Amino acid sequence: MDASRRFSPLYADKETAQEGLLHLLRQPLSVYGLSGTRWTLADLLQATHEQLRLDSLPGMSQLLHRLHISLKRARNYLHSPDAFYVEKLHTIRFHVFSVPELEWRVFLFEDELGFYRQPSLAYAYEWMGRIQPLARLGLKSNSVWRVAGLLDVWTGRVLYEQGSQISVVKLVKLYQQAVTAYPEAQTLFIAEDNWPVPAHPDVLAALQPQSFPHGLYRPSNWPTEPSPKAKRLNLPIRILFLPTYAPWTNPIEKLWKFVHQEVLHLHRFEDDWPGVKQAVTNCLDEFAQGSKELLQYVGLSDPYRLYRALPLLELPSSVTILNY
Repeated sequence: MDASRRFSPLYADKETAQEGLLHLLRQPLSVYGLSGTRWTLADLLQATHEQLRLDSLPGMSQLLHRLHISLKRARNYLHSPDAFYVEKLHTIRFHVFSVPELEWRVFLFEDELGFYRQPSLAYAYEWMGRIQPLARLGLKSNSVWRVAGLLDVWTGRVLYEQGSQISVVKLVKLYQQAVTAYPEAQTLFIAEDNWPVPAHPDVLAALQPQSFPHGLYRPSNWPTEPSPKAKRLNLPIRILFLPTYAPWTNPIEKLWKFVHQEVLHLHRFEDDWPGVKQAVTNCLDEFAQGSKELLQYVGLSDPYRLYRALPLLELPSSVTILNY
């Protein structure tokens, strides 16, 4: 029997079935109400009994063999510790799918880039031997500049704000820019990492009421209510948080990789700090109207494949509404 037939119809082929089971194996057993530190065949049968057409340990063992999954010695690795890792990605995937059928909705990924006056190191061609390519440094201090960007999942359009720091004011300006850029959209979904600024009360005050079923992280010294100066703009934006410490789940991270590859690695601006910042601006402006090439670069040439092999999970019906 083909391996995909032993899974939910969500998995169309052997490759997808393999990725789906690997996603499950990479989660703690506690996510599925099980105890222990390592998956066993018995645990797999119990966790997947509603998705797989298997009822025996030998059957599970044969399926793993067919999908080229085996016992291997571990190595040290830091992975997202988020107990809601799968659930958060399911939620984002659900809203991404709903966008193309509903013209009044837009889905964007947000992230921040910090870059420096001095060039970053990278490979470059040079004569073989002991001579190495040179990163030519300027004489001034290594200043930092920051960019907060938004990437449209379906068009590759890039919006951004920049400055010496990305403050509450800067982030609200970015959200306002997004609302202006999509005047027909009634809702803009924005997926964020767990950088705390999007959760600041003054930021949330500028948006429509939000729901955070997995809670909300803020530094302990932050206020819990908006300040008197907070702008109440009722922006039609819904914030969705990505899993903690999981940059691989945010496609815009690859946009920053592109900027480094094209502009920042081994640049020759030396002490021309305005020139470095302008070069980054010019690079981002190339995507102001969208780009199919950028979507391919960041892995979104087919957004329907985003998180495509997540294990099946029933999303919770209860949410927490925060009104500011």
